[in-house]
Amino acid sequence: MFQYHNANPRKRNVNDCTVRAISLATGRTWDATYEELCKFAQAQAIMPDDVIYIDEYLERRYPKVCDCEGMGITVKEFVRRHPVGTFLITMAGHITCSINGVIYDTFDPSSRYIWEAYQVK
Repeated sequence: MFQYHNANPRKRNVNDCTVRAISLATGRTWDATYEELCKFAQAQAIMPDDVIYIDEYLERRYPKVCDCEGMGITVKEFVRRHPVGTFLITMAGHITCSINGVIYDTFDPSSRYIWEAYQVK
C-alpha cells in the first residue's frame, strides 16, 4: 500500500529522497536529518547524494535485511513479505521508507526493483 508523504519542510518536490526517507524512518525532522547527512558526507569527502555514500551511511547504522540487487524483487513484494517494521529501501536512483506495510513517498515506487533494505526499528 502506498501513501503520499513529503517531509520536506517547504513541501518542495526536489531530489531529497534520502533526507525524506531517513527522517520519516527515524522520527527526526527533515532539517536535523539533512544536517546529519551533510556532516557524514563531509567527513567522508563525498557528495551527500552519492550512492556509495548512502550505502555506507545506512550500513553503519542499520541491519541489512535484504541484499536484493539483481534478484528481481520489487518494493511492493518486499513490503508484502515484511508487513511489520520500519525499513529503508534502496533502488536505482531512489530510496523510500516503509512502515508496517505502507510505503511512504512523494510517488509510488511499488513496481521498482530494490537493491537493499535496512531495518530501522
